[in-house]
Amino acid sequence: MNRKRSREIAMELLFGMTLSKNTLEETIENFLEDYEMKLNTIDLEYIKKILEDIEKNKETIDKKIEDALTNWKIDRISKINLSILRLAIGEMLYIEDVPEKVAINEAIEMTKKYSDEKSVSFINGVLDKAFKSL
Repeated sequence: MNRKRSREIAMELLFGMTLSKNTLEETIENFLEDYEMKLNTIDLEYIKKILEDIEKNKETIDKKIEDALTNWKIDRISKINLSILRLAIGEMLYIEDVPEKVAINEAIEMTKKYSDEKSVSFINGVLDKAFKSL
């Protein structure tokens, strides 16, 4: 199972939920219907767990993000960057087998892939500050 790919899928689903306003159940159901690769190539349990944890604890996670922002409001963050931040902080807080530094590094890698160059240092700064406050 590929955790890196599973993490990207979780972020994509989280981003999709932000745009579509679908429930977690609808999102997982649609994903399973549409996913064309073999499910044994990803960690479906991780995906479900992290999305459930983020959904249940969104206020706590968003508070951690807001506390780490300097001269910035959470509603100004692009939806893709917010999804990456929520996923990384969700991992730091709720996924025991993911070290915080790994969550930050993976978030930076996803930002490089899915967002723009300016966002990389922004995401790194927010997550570093959030990590220090954990």
